[in-house]
Amino acid sequence: MPGESSLSALLRGLSPTLNPGEYVFCTVSDEHVLQGTRPLGSFQEREGLTVILERPQADRLQLPYTYVAAWITISIHSALEAVGLTAALSTALAQAGISCNVVAGFYHDHLFVSAAEGPRALQVLRGLAAR
Repeated sequence: MPGESSLSALLRGLSPTLNPGEYVFCTVSDEHVLQGTRPLGSFQEREGLTVILERPQADRLQLPYTYVAAWITISIHSALEAVGLTAALSTALAQAGISCNVVAGFYHDHLFVSAAEGPRALQVLRGLAAR
C-alpha cells in the first residue's frame, strides 16, 4: 500500500509517539567495532559509518558521543516522495527552539531531539497535528 503524500492529510494524521530510551549518534571506521550490535539506523559517509544506537549499547562498546536524543516516531505512513512534511515538522520544532535530526524510513519518519526536550517536542508535534 503506498504511503500518504498529501501534506494536509499527513499533518492531520501525524500521531507522534515518544519511544522509550535514550539514543546517540556515533561514528565508527569499521562495522566490526559494533561487535554484532545492530544499530537502530546507519548511514555510510566518507568519514566513517554513522550509527544510531541506544545509549547503553554505545556505553557498553565504549563509543564516544556528544548528543543524547529522544526518538519520536511519526506514525502515519508517509510516502517517500511526499513534499513538505520534513519542513513542517522541523519548522514547528525550530519555532519552539528545539533542534531535530530527521531520519526517513520506508513507512515512517523519525525525529531525534535532545533527550531533555523529548516530552516538549511531542507536545509541539501534537499541536501541529491539531491545527
